[in-house]
Amino acid sequence: MDRSLTAQPPRFDITPHQIDNVVMKFYGRVRADSVLGPVFAAHVPEGGWPAHESKIASFWRNAILYERSYDGNPMQKHMAARDVHGEHFPRWLSLFDGVLSQELPPETARAFSALAHRIARGLRMGVEDLRAPAGAPPSL
Repeated sequence: MDRSLTAQPPRFDITPHQIDNVVMKFYGRVRADSVLGPVFAAHVPEGGWPAHESKIASFWRNAILYERSYDGNPMQKHMAARDVHGEHFPRWLSLFDGVLSQELPPETARAFSALAHRIARGLRMGVEDLRAPAGAPPSL
């Protein structure tokens, strides 16, 4: 079967190279951030940044371009990381949005940001609900 007949079009106009660049610049900012830097450093081993960036770029290429190269479970990873808290997500999104606005055309940056915010809401809810006291209502 001709793959071009079954492949989904991308969510928005962006190249794999642009995604890779955003991820690389974003993690440069994360490493320098006084709050997020230590959290990520606890989970990304010394010398492990290229592999981590490659995996996350693959996640985004899958989410946006529908590539099938990502193998992972972001919800499981974030919930298992006991030092990741709900209050980290706004800071993460602020850094990410800053990179998007500097590296991408405005329309592409807005679309990528909207997707990142939607995914972050789900991850944040998972992290907060996991740590809520037994019987507490879920965060919505």
